[in-house]
Order: sequence, then C-alpha cells, then structure tokens
Amino acid sequence: MITKMTGVIMRVLDDEIRVQVGPFEYQVLIPEFVRRQIQTRTGDEVQLHIIEYLEANQMSSRMVPRKIGFLHETELEFFELFCTVDKIGVKKALKAMGRPIKEIADSIQRKDAKWLTTLPGIGKTTADQIIATLHTKVTKFALMPAATSAGTTATAGMDGTLFEDAYAALMSVGLSPADARLKLDQIIASGKACKSLEDVINLVFKKSE
Repeated sequence: MITKMTGVIMRVLDDEIRVQVGPFEYQVLIPEFVRRQIQTRTGDEVQLHIIEYLEANQMSSRMVPRKIGFLHETELEFFELFCTVDKIGVKKALKAMGRPIKEIADSIQRKDAKWLTTLPGIGKTTADQIIATLHTKVTKFALMPAATSAGTTATAGMDGTLFEDAYAALMSVGLSPADARLKLDQIIASGKACKSLEDVINLVFKKSE
C-alpha cells in the first residue's frame, strides 16, 4: 500500500491532481482545501501523504483503486477520523472538506452545527451526528497552528488567509462552494492584488455586473 508519494504536479483539476512519478502519472483525489494550496504549483515537486481505497463501480462488479492525497500527515489523520462518522463515507468526506481541518475541528469542538452545514453535502442531521461522534476526539486538530492545518500558503495576488476568509464570505451570501471557488480563481488568474476582504468582494461583484 502506498502511504507517501513524491512527484511533479502535471495538472490540477477540480477534485484531483495528476502527479508524475518517474515514468508513471498518477491520479490523486484531493479535497478542496488542498486544491487551493497547490492550484498555482503546476510543474513543482510535491510530497503527498496518501490513503488508498477501492471504489465500487455501480454499473459492474469491478472495483476501482483510488488514491487520496494530503500535504500533511495530520490532515490525512483527520480525514480518516471524519470517515468514522455514521453515513459519511470516503466520497462524502472528500467533498465536505472545503475548509482547513483546524476550522472544521474547531467547529466540532464548540458544537457549532450551523457552521458545519456550510460544508458541501453536510445537512443539519449529519452535522449533529458529526458533533455527537467527534466532539471529544478533535482537540489536537483544533489546537494546531493555522499554517500546519493548511490554507496559509501564499497565492498570487492574495495570501492564503485572505483567500479562506473570502471563500467563507462568498458562501455566506449564497454562492455555492463551486461558484465561490470559480470567482476567486478568476481574480487570482487576473493577477490583481487584493489586500483586504473588501477588495476581493468588490472585484467579485464587479465581475458579476
């Protein structure tokens, strides 16, 4: 079983990256918060902590091997813990992790079900189940330094912390996670520097007019 992979990022897609390791190119699934950290790193070498699982093909009896990658071992550890919640499988957990694990862990620890429902695919019932299952198990993740838990990597024109704040703000005003990500990616691609959340919001809604 592969537990760690070092290679060159060839492509960054919506929910996966392609990593060149020697003569082989691997598909590695990634959660949204990891994608935001590496979206501008095509061509760079990256080290990923890997978890593998078999995905059933509903159209046949074939099982498809999948790899999920994280930049830090603690992120992988939190992901495995998150998957222990009843009715949260690998796919649902992967989709839900649109925010850094420190923020998710902190919301679980303070029993903030409303905040958890802002995560993709997480409704009120599931949020309550997450809290009931994990609120005594996430202390070490909630206390992690923000830089370790992801999301503070600088991005062209916008630092990581501002990106995270803007992402949360856009979802709070009704944008879907995919739409919020698209708006921010467009601003980053434009090369325009943003120093405050107000700068980002103004650019987003100016583009929408």
